[in-house]
Amino acid sequence: MASEELAQKLQRRLQLEESGAAVEGEAAAAGRGEEAAGDEAERSCLTASAGAELSAKLCRRQDINEGAAQPRRAAVFNPYTEFKEFSRRQIKDMERMFRLYDSGRDGYIDLMELKLMMEKLGAPQTHLGLKNMIKEVDEDFDGKLSFREFLLIFHKAAAGELEEDSGLLTLAKLSEIDVSIEGVKGAKNFFEAKVQALSSASKFEAEIKAEQDERKREEEERKHRRAAFRELKSAFTQ
Repeated sequence: MASEELAQKLQRRLQLEESGAAVEGEAAAAGRGEEAAGDEAERSCLTASAGAELSAKLCRRQDINEGAAQPRRAAVFNPYTEFKEFSRRQIKDMERMFRLYDSGRDGYIDLMELKLMMEKLGAPQTHLGLKNMIKEVDEDFDGKLSFREFLLIFHKAAAGELEEDSGLLTLAKLSEIDVSIEGVKGAKNFFEAKVQALSSASKFEAEIKAEQDERKREEEERKHRRAAFRELKSAFTQ
């Protein structure tokens, strides 16, 4: 009797252990399934995110091309550091010319303003020719020239990167800004261009120092004039 009861207890214990192992196996399998599902969901999320980002970029590019959106522009643009091949005087000359033809005073030269510029320079262009001129340097696809893009005209002209029949080359040649003398002189060899860029940088520093000296001299003259005025005033008040 006792042996039968002991046998039943052992059988019961075996059944419990077997059922526990089965439950653990099911739980582990479920855990692996959940982990795999989580990985798959994460991959799907990343794929969807990348697809949405690409789609947004394509949509924005289309809006810019259709004129429905304005391209983003760099917050800071320093022509003296970006176009080191030109002297400070040359860049100022280019800026004066740009402002002269920016009749809308909006910081851009549009198609009609470029048309007027080419007519003033004695080289009128067709409507298609003007559009092609802008397209050659229009990096943000807004259909007009910013000051940076205007400088690119002279940069490309000096580096010999414009075709002979290009309207931009005509613009550069007819302007009063001679980039062939102090610029990169059409040097296509990298080392020659590098040496000339360093030479321009030294010239740029010399021009800055000359301007600083001129401002100091003007300030000294103002001090002398104020002192002379005070002396003259005190002489009359005595």
